[in-house]
Amino acid sequence: MAMTNDPSDTGHLLERLRGGDRQALTDLFQRHRARLRRMVELRLDARLQGRIDASDVLQDAFLDAASHLDAYLRGTDLPPFLWLRCVVSQRLAICHRRHRGTKMRDVSQEISLHRDATPQASSAALASMLLGRLTSPSNAAIRAEQVLRVQEALNALDPIDREAIALRQFEELSRAEMAQVLGITEEAGAKRYIRALRRLKAVLESRPGGAEGH
Repeated sequence: MAMTNDPSDTGHLLERLRGGDRQALTDLFQRHRARLRRMVELRLDARLQGRIDASDVLQDAFLDAASHLDAYLRGTDLPPFLWLRCVVSQRLAICHRRHRGTKMRDVSQEISLHRDATPQASSAALASMLLGRLTSPSNAAIRAEQVLRVQEALNALDPIDREAIALRQFEELSRAEMAQVLGITEEAGAKRYIRALRRLKAVLESRPGGAEGH
């Protein structure tokens, strides 16, 4: 059974961790597993799909979290979920480098809590997920055309605007969590998210075929 995201329950798990209860880390990871998996699926390099499984990334990330738990409890005020998200992000970045045999995107291009860690959300994955929520065409050719149109619209946005949509719409971060990840205030984050959605709609409507079917 999926665990809830009740902040009071998370606080209790954190108290257990600080008390030396290592089982609490398993419970904490399980609580947020679905959200963390969505993050991996959203940011996994399309060229590596079929070679890297999200479950394997999460399993390795859990081991990373166990190794770094003491340092987390001693040295950071990050909320538990954002810490786990950072650990998973770092593990995903390692997987990318290992399988691609190259360095990741220049750190100045990354939008993340640790700017050299989190791979950016894939516009292709975003487009596919967005269409999955809004429509389910039976014709594969029509869907492929729609995905491409939405992907092009997403590519026309600023990277931080795409991140705002990814964080709020698909990773389901709260306003406070998104703001902390992006390093901005909650008010600024909310404004940017709304503006990003408006820009996406405007770009879609300005293209041939408009936003029909979306």
